[in-house]
Amino acid sequence: MVIIGSKEITLKMATNAVQLTVDGKQRLDLSNMQITTFPSCILKFCTVDELDLSHKMLKKIPNSIDIFVNLRWLDLHSNQLDQLPEAIWHLLKLHKLNLCNKLLTAHSIPHELSLLRNLWSLNLGLNHIKSLPPSMGALKELHELSLFNNLLMRLPQWLHQLPNQHTLNVKCNPFPPEHPLELDSINRVDCLYVVRETCLCSDCCQKCNEEKGRMESRTSIAPVQRTAVNARLASPNSVAQTNHARC
Repeated sequence: MVIIGSKEITLKMATNAVQLTVDGKQRLDLSNMQITTFPSCILKFCTVDELDLSHKMLKKIPNSIDIFVNLRWLDLHSNQLDQLPEAIWHLLKLHKLNLCNKLLTAHSIPHELSLLRNLWSLNLGLNHIKSLPPSMGALKELHELSLFNNLLMRLPQWLHQLPNQHTLNVKCNPFPPEHPLELDSINRVDCLYVVRETCLCSDCCQKCNEEKGRMESRTSIAPVQRTAVNARLASPNSVAQTNHARC
């Protein structure tokens, strides 16, 4: 039994905490109980399909959790865990694993986690993870991965190669800017000097005259085009001429 203030988690209390899910599965819900040690009495409920130990003050999960071989859903979020049990890989039927809001780092994630080949959803948000172990690339059935509010500086290449992944949450990580500020591509001058034409050498004078000619040719074309267009608009079309003749 585990003491909760003046109360104790007894076998009877754990029995009353067993619920039936909408699809007829059994869930043992012991959430929101301020306990600091894993209640050993719940090992008698090793056949449940879902186990909720969230919102506690647990600092360690024993390897004896591997007795819950039927678990498809395990919620351990909002505890004080800084390490996961290596025996977690025995939960081969696990589909959803919530490890959010803890003290986990990259070293806290055991290599054995990659053996959960049926894992569909993994929540590692609100931890202290700076990098992801390459072994996690073996989680080929992973559809949802949450890594928000960690210390990630970059994402590994294997993360983009998970074949079934469709949801990836990496918000609030200290990623460097994807597109650094580009330098101004326009060449600007700080000073402009105006001199007389007679002060220029023959080559510079020729270049200036050529550029001046190009500018004048551009400005002289536009009025001619506008005049031609206006002239055509001023003359009546064939239909107007016919109507005028009939009148």
